[in-house]
Amino acid sequence: MKKINLIYAVLLLLVVTSCKQNQKENKSIQIENDKPNIINTIINDKENFYYVDFSNYPSNNASLPIGVFDSGTGGLTVLKAIVNYDQNENNSYQPGSDGILDFNKENFIYLGDQANMPYGNYFKENKVDLLKEHIIKDTQFLMGNKYYASANAISVNTDKKPVKVIVIACNTATAYGKEYIEEFLKKAKSDIKVIGVIDAGVRGVLETIKKDENGIIGVLATTGTVASKGYQNTIFKFKNQLGFTGNIEVFSQGGIGIAETVDEDANYFNKNLKKPRKDYKGPALDGDVKIDRTLFDIYNFDFNNSKMLCDSEKADDCSILQINDAENYVRYHVVTLLENIRKSNTSNQLKSIILGCTHYPYLIDEINLVLNELYNYKSKNGNYLYRKFMAENIQLVDPAVNTAKELYEHLNKKELFNPNGNIKDSEFYISVANKDNKNTILNEEGKFPYNYKYGRNAGEIQEYVKVVPFSRDNISEDILTRFQKQIPYVYQLMQNFNAKNDKTKNLKQEQKI
Repeated sequence: MKKINLIYAVLLLLVVTSCKQNQKENKSIQIENDKPNIINTIINDKENFYYVDFSNYPSNNASLPIGVFDSGTGGLTVLKAIVNYDQNENNSYQPGSDGILDFNKENFIYLGDQANMPYGNYFKENKVDLLKEHIIKDTQFLMGNKYYASANAISVNTDKKPVKVIVIACNTATAYGKEYIEEFLKKAKSDIKVIGVIDAGVRGVLETIKKDENGIIGVLATTGTVASKGYQNTIFKFKNQLGFTGNIEVFSQGGIGIAETVDEDANYFNKNLKKPRKDYKGPALDGDVKIDRTLFDIYNFDFNNSKMLCDSEKADDCSILQINDAENYVRYHVVTLLENIRKSNTSNQLKSIILGCTHYPYLIDEINLVLNELYNYKSKNGNYLYRKFMAENIQLVDPAVNTAKELYEHLNKKELFNPNGNIKDSEFYISVANKDNKNTILNEEGKFPYNYKYGRNAGEIQEYVKVVPFSRDNISEDILTRFQKQIPYVYQLMQNFNAKNDKTKNLKQEQKI
């Protein structure tokens, strides 16, 4: 009898302990669910700025625009490929160019989250959760109806159309956010298609290699994209799926400073500087990302016009050295990539490089220039230093074209082509720091300082930024000049948006692009 009572006592103790443990776990789950969450806020909080009424979302409406977003202006290179795409006959939708742009009747809504860029640094600062929150807010903007007429506007406008498909024109956002967006849309019971650029980039690079060919694929991307291994994993996944049998190696280089310079981030580039500054975040003689003095001859930096900032008149005497030019950033990173390949003792050659950041196509000429210099570079003993590891003509692969192809195939499959639209109705928006939010910290230029930008925490749901139309107030003259030269049709669409769209009617003439 004592043994039976003892058994009952033990069983009772186990049951009580289990119940307490379950209560503890349930309480923990409840606390976790009670934390502010941008996805739950958008779907459920009707009083919140970010709320979207998904119960009345116009699904499968062919007349809606196509949404495209990036961390800045780099995604416009993807939009360039889309708006110039002509690989199909417009009447029959069959393959074959007909001289009429395939997306001529579509209109686009573009968002550049300039205030929160560069996205590639959030991983380095251990703030991937904050990055994901930004990405969901980008998605919310495209699917919602709100924007501000200008950075100084107090009230928000609500006449923006929602979108019928979302293109993530950013490699870092694709690597860290595509699945997160899809999870968000699933919770919202939305069937909106999300298209990223990484799969497209891998398909594009594998098209440059024969099935049984050996070779090295280079990935030039942001540090965040490289750290995610998004390209590396996808290359080997597709390699196996598509039956490639050659020895393919992948070498990646995190191009810190390249995208930032394209978008004129002052922590990496400031054309008004003559001397080094304290808030510099790019490669240097000391620190995490080092400029190697022994490679000065190979880097071949341009020191003219303050493109390199040195604390001495002679480059060899610099104790502080900072890069202050897009081409010099390219030189540093392409040389570093080839040095890593050379030191690996591989028997393969670099055959192609994926431009794994949508800002990099702006610098294709500079990348090709440096590759050509390295192919012909001779060491002091007269031998070619890198030629053994390089194909003579290395292919630079821009994922944008295959992204346009995927978008076309989706619209065709789902019968979502706009029958009556006009590409000239496209709209362009950019995020700016919200000076009306008392919690935000701004520098003298009205932008987020680096430590504040990456010091914020996910879950603090607030309007850090205002999303406003493109104008000369938020796009510099130098960047606009680049647009005019390198993405001329997209530039014309921007001009049309400023000139003829009611959403920009309050812009003064001198503010218009």
